[in-house]
Amino acid sequence: MDRIPGFRDFYPEPLPTTDVWSADLRRFIFERWADAARRYGFREYDGPPLEPLELYTTKSGAEIVSQLYNFTDKGGREVAMRPEMTPTLARMASAQERQYKKPIKWYAIPQLFRYERQQRGRLREHFQFNADVVGEAEPAADAELIALLIDSLRALGLTASDFVVRLSSRNAWQDFFSRHCSESSKACEFYQVIDKLEREPPEVSAAKLGALGFAVDDVQAFITAGQPTDELRSILDNLAARGLGAFVKVDYGVIRGLDYYTGPVFEAFDLKGEFRAIAGGGRYDNLIKVMSGGRVDLPALGFGMGDVVLAELLKARGLTPDARPRLAAFVLIENETLRADSLALIQRLRDANSSVDYSLVPARSDKQFKRALELGARTTVRLERTPTGDLIAKVKDLATRTERAVAPDDVAGAVANVEESHRSAQSAQSAQSDVRAEP
Repeated sequence: MDRIPGFRDFYPEPLPTTDVWSADLRRFIFERWADAARRYGFREYDGPPLEPLELYTTKSGAEIVSQLYNFTDKGGREVAMRPEMTPTLARMASAQERQYKKPIKWYAIPQLFRYERQQRGRLREHFQFNADVVGEAEPAADAELIALLIDSLRALGLTASDFVVRLSSRNAWQDFFSRHCSESSKACEFYQVIDKLEREPPEVSAAKLGALGFAVDDVQAFITAGQPTDELRSILDNLAARGLGAFVKVDYGVIRGLDYYTGPVFEAFDLKGEFRAIAGGGRYDNLIKVMSGGRVDLPALGFGMGDVVLAELLKARGLTPDARPRLAAFVLIENETLRADSLALIQRLRDANSSVDYSLVPARSDKQFKRALELGARTTVRLERTPTGDLIAKVKDLATRTERAVAPDDVAGAVANVEESHRSAQSAQSAQSDVRAEP
């Protein structure tokens, strides 16, 4: 039976086929995201994968329903699988905002679902790093969020030669719209056209703009001549002070198509232009008020970064981790009379936080050794009984092929020493590579 189109299987490395995804790469990305959020003082939250359909129609209108996995549940409730995290955040923050000091800095890594056409970099499900700041209106919060975005990508090995954050202003675009059109009801459609300028044929965009009363030349002139607003300048200065200025540029070609954005907006792109946007976000100061029915009015901003495009980018740049299986030790049970003693040793090693495997059933020594190599074991350990009846352990470093005898109680330390020597060698090798890579 085949999997549902648009959904993924995640296998451990090595991958059995080219059309499946790596569970090891997914874990690598998640760990880097979470660590970056932790370093910035963000706290993890989560919500249910199933939400009332109204949560999304309130935010985006009835037209979003065609993009959702939605149904009527057994209780007669209209529900939907979550397509994004911002509505859930708004619901949760507005419900409990009095319990938290401001600003609220939260992050989540949810799985999201959208029933839409599949294309490169876009599936019907994906995981997404969401980070939001609630309760702070000053541009310093925008700079903090963009810095987190930059550092979460840097943590994955990407540099200023790999990506750029394009910073724009919805306020500046609103001023442009107001100067050329008096019908505010057309604003959302206008923003969506601008959002697709780089993806649609020029003649298509020109026709859409013309129907709204805009000349494409005026739009392009505004984008080309766009200068930082005061709030954008404040953000740029803040990031420059951190040494992150090289990662950001003002670009009014970015607008973010969703209607709820109210101020600075931004998107991260790979500099080679090979992929869709890596991440995007901005300020949405009115959304929590709308989502709470006017009960709570808090400024807010956030971004989302999906795993699909990011994984493709890391593969293209050769930045995926070495995910070959690695064990600290493989315990060889060559004498079945020592299986109970070997199991006791295995448990002691695992209690000491070492990764250990062994043959679950009796097997030839050569077969066991082959399995140790397949699993990337650093050492093999085998118990022997001396002529005097005592137990002794033989610990073999598979890299150096050296073996030494130790007391069973000392095996954990011997295995740990081999692991540490390997880590030290890898660190030295990595440092040498970094030196060679310097211009």
